[in-house]
Amino acid sequence: MTYSAALPRLMDWSRWLGRRPALFIGGGLIGLIVLAAIFAPLIAPVSPYDQSLLNTLRPPSSEHLFGTDSFGRDIFSRIVYGARLSLLEVVLGVGIAVVVGVPQGLVAGLYGGRIDGVIMWVTDIVFAFPGIVLAILIVSILGPGLMNMLLAIAIFSVPVYARLVRNVTLGLREMEYVQAARALGASNLRIMFDHILRNAMGPIIVQSTLTAGTVVLTAASLSFLGLGAQPPIPEWGAMMSNGRNYLGVALWVSLFPGLAVTVTVLGFNILGDGLNDLLDPRSRG
Repeated sequence: MTYSAALPRLMDWSRWLGRRPALFIGGGLIGLIVLAAIFAPLIAPVSPYDQSLLNTLRPPSSEHLFGTDSFGRDIFSRIVYGARLSLLEVVLGVGIAVVVGVPQGLVAGLYGGRIDGVIMWVTDIVFAFPGIVLAILIVSILGPGLMNMLLAIAIFSVPVYARLVRNVTLGLREMEYVQAARALGASNLRIMFDHILRNAMGPIIVQSTLTAGTVVLTAASLSFLGLGAQPPIPEWGAMMSNGRNYLGVALWVSLFPGLAVTVTVLGFNILGDGLNDLLDPRSRG
């Protein structure tokens, strides 16, 4: 492709992104987190587990950009490697919720009747508990740990997708193309996945992006309470918990992990708004 042909296309992309600032800003923030996670060994100056008791609670400097913690570990390195764990939490937490919740919503919305009533009854029971309280309850029963924490987050996220997809399915099942497919002898399974799920992907994608921010925040909260990732794993919530006893003398120990959580959650929320504008023309007003 010649330069003269590539320039107009580049300008079109610039105008397209310029009309969608939320998509550009949110995607940029999450892109930085993803790049930090992928290239963590190249970005981090030292291992996140290296301790130096002679360099405990050192303030930010050229040697340690974000300072050191109470064990002399480099906070910048731990935050960079912590991005990997946060993205893993998002992938597993959101993935499990989608895989379990979406089929429930499809079945409830398409079949209706008692099946719909039972699924929505269970959903309402889960919705009766605040998400973080339910997660604490589940982790307290199963025991602290990363996988138990992700399972707890997925459990309280499943009803969100079940109800969302059910509502979408209730609207789509009366559409003419679905009725035509049914008249031609298409099975319920084919109608669910070929005609309804395909047209419900937009809301599911947007909700997944918004849920990702909730997953990061909830995981950090549980780890802060000692119910999530256990030391010495570089998890942002656990790092904030480690620094809470030194807020008066070493604010940076908790400050920078907290900023990492804030930027990540903000990025996912802004990206979700941008995707909503992109996938749902009605939201543009």
